[in-house]
Amino acid sequence: MGDVAMTVHPIIALTNEYPNLKITVLTNSFFSPFFETIPNVSVIGLDKKGKHKGILGLRKLSNEIKSLGIDAIADFHGVLRTNTLKQLLRFSNIPFAQIDKGREEKKSLTRVKNKIFKPLKTSHQRYTDTLTQLGFKINLQPTAILPKRPLTPNIRKFSTQDTKKWIGIAPFAQHLGKIYPYEKIEAIIRELNSRDNCHIFLFGGGKKEIEILEETALHFSNVTNIAGQISFSEELALISNLDLMLSMDSGNGHLAAMFGVPVITIWGVTHPFAGFTPFSQPSENSLIPDLNKFPQIPTSIYGNKFPEGYENASISINIEHILSRISHYLKIN
Repeated sequence: MGDVAMTVHPIIALTNEYPNLKITVLTNSFFSPFFETIPNVSVIGLDKKGKHKGILGLRKLSNEIKSLGIDAIADFHGVLRTNTLKQLLRFSNIPFAQIDKGREEKKSLTRVKNKIFKPLKTSHQRYTDTLTQLGFKINLQPTAILPKRPLTPNIRKFSTQDTKKWIGIAPFAQHLGKIYPYEKIEAIIRELNSRDNCHIFLFGGGKKEIEILEETALHFSNVTNIAGQISFSEELALISNLDLMLSMDSGNGHLAAMFGVPVITIWGVTHPFAGFTPFSQPSENSLIPDLNKFPQIPTSIYGNKFPEGYENASISINIEHILSRISHYLKIN
């Protein structure tokens, strides 16, 4: 989800520079709401488990693409499926540009011995470079964000009608090495709840996460669990109205950044240098573990690999540091 969310910014920049260009995004249908407000952008929903499954499904998809009269293709994904599509379209004379994912650079950044610890290109820039291969010159500015979306009556049932600051907290990630200890998240929630000028919205997904978030929300007067309560489109609308998002190195941070919402990111065994920071956020908003204690960070790009003892590296990030950064952004005294 985060990878797809990061494509929004270069696509907005592309529409700004080339307002007469018609753009078709091929992605999972679930992500269609990302693009619904961008002018001249439509979505082909990829049905990986149905009609687009396997080589026969990809052949059918390639025929769908050709039937649209596509003039050029920018592959932002660079995986087996898109490589197969490239081969199926090789006789169609459609220019096909593929992302340079910087795999060797990322290996150098994450290896234990002879680690080359330096910032790499962001994913946003890699997507922009892919479009440049096709001849589109793009100026990727911080203003390449989606507009705030209106709150539906259904969302308003879960939100307060007052002047409190709205803070989103997304405490989970796909891999253990990227998750801040939940008892520390609860301590942050407890402190913010006590200030009484904040309303905290909890984000997550999956049965277990929803149960945890629901239990947490029961104990605080200014906390609402959103997970499992509203549709994804409504969740995006709520996120667009937040004053701040606190997340792990995970998708929710990128969802907030799509709308220009300030994002504070807690990092574990991954690191901002890999290029996956939320769009246009200052470096001070990326809170990383103590690298003197955990010098092998980043241990992997996605947080799925780490040596023994690194699974809780983020615990070295001080709660007071996180609260101080939140207070700085919201001007809460």
